Amino acid sequence: MKVSERIEKIPPYLFAEIDRKIAEARAKGCDIISLGIGDPDTPTLQPVIDEMHKAIDDPKNHDYPPYNGTKQFREAAAQWMKKRFGVELDADKEVLCNIGSKEAIAHIFFAFVDKGDYTLVPDPGYPVYHNATIFAGGTPYTMPLLEENGFLPDFDKIPEDIARKSKLMFLNYPNNPTGAVADLDFFKKAVDFCKKYDILLCSDMAYSEMTYDGYKAPSVLQVEGGKDVAIEFYSHSKSYNMTGWRVGFVCGNQDAVKALGTIKNNIDSGTFKAIQQAATTAFTIDEKYITDLNKMYQDRRDVVIEGLKELGWDVKPTKATFYIWIPTPNGMCSEEFATLMLEKANVVVPPGIGYGKCGESYIRIALTKDVETLKKALQRMKDAGIRYQ
Repeated sequence: MKVSERIEKIPPYLFAEIDRKIAEARAKGCDIISLGIGDPDTPTLQPVIDEMHKAIDDPKNHDYPPYNGTKQFREAAAQWMKKRFGVELDADKEVLCNIGSKEAIAHIFFAFVDKGDYTLVPDPGYPVYHNATIFAGGTPYTMPLLEENGFLPDFDKIPEDIARKSKLMFLNYPNNPTGAVADLDFFKKAVDFCKKYDILLCSDMAYSEMTYDGYKAPSVLQVEGGKDVAIEFYSHSKSYNMTGWRVGFVCGNQDAVKALGTIKNNIDSGTFKAIQQAATTAFTIDEKYITDLNKMYQDRRDVVIEGLKELGWDVKPTKATFYIWIPTPNGMCSEEFATLMLEKANVVVPPGIGYGKCGESYIRIALTKDVETLKKALQRMKDAGIRYQ
């Protein structure tokens, strides 16, 4: 039995590999602290859980959902976008419910990319951008995210012949894995570039609400004319601690939303209506819940930043996400350092190379453990003599 060529072109999925290494280490009796996967360690927000209890008992939620999402969910998403960003959306034509962001991100490539087409994807970046391009038969062209540029791509460095052959561009700010942020001036440049070359601009906003120190993430749809070329992907996973619920939405350019909906209509049957009902509650949740979550992550961030400084790293506090992106010491490659962390300190961190070639010489730390566990991980690094030199 021979698998397709596209399967053979796909590297092992980074987080599946991390799970495998954790299982192997624990099988040997190691006490592992995993700072690898960005999965919140605190429960889903209580008002969402309470609404789910009611929704799941209601028989009207037990049949197939509408393919584009319930009207209640789509209207709530549109109202949230209006309140949060001042962006007006037609809930019937410009909003689509998804089974979480990952599913929608992967499927948008099938809606726009044909064999021979290029996509513009960030490097380092969420692996799905690169791999979904290959699944769709396209060729990913990587936009380097360099520290000296604030981990923002330089559109002027993209060759014109590549730009003319590109069908879509992915941006992700607040950024995974670097924690970098972008402002509206940057998004204006991105919109202008995509208009010039007739490229669909896809903005991954999975971490839009996970921000600190007074920073609030902007939407590309706030840019004048942004909706002409852009769509945004939102997820309930990180904002409301709902990673396992698999729900989110896409909004923006109605032609792109319709095209993505066509792919989904032929592949999946939508999100369980009870989950959509509970997710609708999240849109109107008391802001204090989000504030408290962000305060928790900010406290964790500060502990890790201070601990890393004591170990020799010169790290600036990130303004968003629950990730810290740090260089490897002593010129180590990222896999070598990740292995050292596992073998000497029993701490799991993903190597930067797993996010792309420009992720080499970095590792990512996820703030998904409580303060005491994070302090324990830092102490293990100190005891093992792991320092930045």
